[in-house]
Amino acid sequence: MESVSQSTGHAVFFPFMAKGHTIPLLHLIHLLRRRFPHLSVTIFTTAANRPFISQSLLDSNTDSISIIDLSFPQNVPGLPAGVESTDTLPSTSLLPDLWAATELMQPEFEKQLQSLPHPVNFLISDMFLWWTVESASKFGIPRINFSGMSNFSRAIVSSINQNKLFDGIKSSDEMITVTDFPWVKFARDDFDEDFWHADRRTCLPFQLIMKSIHAATNSYGLIVNSFYELEPTFCNFSSDRGMEMTWNIGPLCLAQTSTQKLQTQQPNKTGTWLEWLEAKLRRGEPVLYVAFGSQAEISSEQMKEIEIGLEESGVSFLWARKDKEIGDGFEERVKERGIVVREWVDQWEVLNHESVKGFLSHCGWNSVVESLSCGVPVLAFPLVADQALNARMVVEELRAGMRTVECGGLVKGFVKGKGLQRLVRELVEGEKGKEVRKRAMEISEMAKKAMAENGSSWRDLEQLVHKMCSNKLPLPQTVLAAPSGDVINDVH
Repeated sequence: MESVSQSTGHAVFFPFMAKGHTIPLLHLIHLLRRRFPHLSVTIFTTAANRPFISQSLLDSNTDSISIIDLSFPQNVPGLPAGVESTDTLPSTSLLPDLWAATELMQPEFEKQLQSLPHPVNFLISDMFLWWTVESASKFGIPRINFSGMSNFSRAIVSSINQNKLFDGIKSSDEMITVTDFPWVKFARDDFDEDFWHADRRTCLPFQLIMKSIHAATNSYGLIVNSFYELEPTFCNFSSDRGMEMTWNIGPLCLAQTSTQKLQTQQPNKTGTWLEWLEAKLRRGEPVLYVAFGSQAEISSEQMKEIEIGLEESGVSFLWARKDKEIGDGFEERVKERGIVVREWVDQWEVLNHESVKGFLSHCGWNSVVESLSCGVPVLAFPLVADQALNARMVVEELRAGMRTVECGGLVKGFVKGKGLQRLVRELVEGEKGKEVRKRAMEISEMAKKAMAENGSSWRDLEQLVHKMCSNKLPLPQTVLAAPSGDVINDVH
């Protein structure tokens, strides 16, 4: 019998046009090329996003990797000309318009899919690209949904909506018990307004969420950038109820090796901040890494409080921020122990650096996974989307972090500089910081074992490829029209 590593087949990848969605899939492609060299890969993207993907694959064996450009729709109402990815949007409020516009690529995608020279064994599609499930069904290709969420977030959202826990809630800070997980409590404001507002059915974001959920339900299965030992209760939630076939194949950031590191933008621009970290290490000064993601929109008032907290904490910090607006004299006042970096920063390398002892983060799932994989505890500062749920998971479930908002159990809200000052110092230098750092290091070891040979994530990926390339799969079911109404039965 042919070994799994010798399996031949053809996998198609289609990431959403956002760096945070694309990078984990590129990690996965690197991993597949090493473990399954006989598996060929085709990546669909757009012309503007192709350079990022091509650059990222330079160190991979590209003989069996092809990239196909699709034309991104032009003259889309609400979208500026030339915008093809989230990092070029003038405002995150336009994300739903970009998300919706991707559907206009479906005819060209299907034409290119049909003309591929080799049969496709499976399609791995970002959860945002809901319409690819219809295309896959047309050509008898199993679609696997790639989730950018944790199992915890998916299970909590599913339980909330199945049990209609938003109904009758008037106060934004009222704590609500999750029916299926009674030890978990949340507030309405943990979620974006699109989830709970009375008029949500008429808003574009909610309609897109519904379409994505419907597509996930009609997909062959789901892959998650997580590992079983990190969240076993929530991994079991879906499988125990027969919802879907799920493979936890992460942390995908650990798919990188010292000689084959994912190149994300401009790998030569490491001089200033890397030298700065090395100097801090030589002097024995612990560093807090600060980053809120490339799409963060934070008010000037909140930014001012963050600056106050960092400045008055007395802790050394490296703050990665793209915008140039910063308080008068701030950088000069903190220059002996703080650095603000506006150029490209290799977050993985920063978090892996021995001097970095904490991460003030927006708690995007990629950032959480990277931080914990490096054994670095998180100071949670969630902003949008699933970030508040990720913050709850890190602080309450994993005990590998602290929260910036400490009022009444809430995890989101305006953060005062004085409070942040105390929390930063506690995370980096205090007893609570030692506790969560120890727990983060334990999780890091668990993650490495999961990704190592015969670990849980190793086995899940083995099973996934074997199943997809066995040529014994049932044909995908016919995709039905998306349901109307606002009842969410499951979130995949």
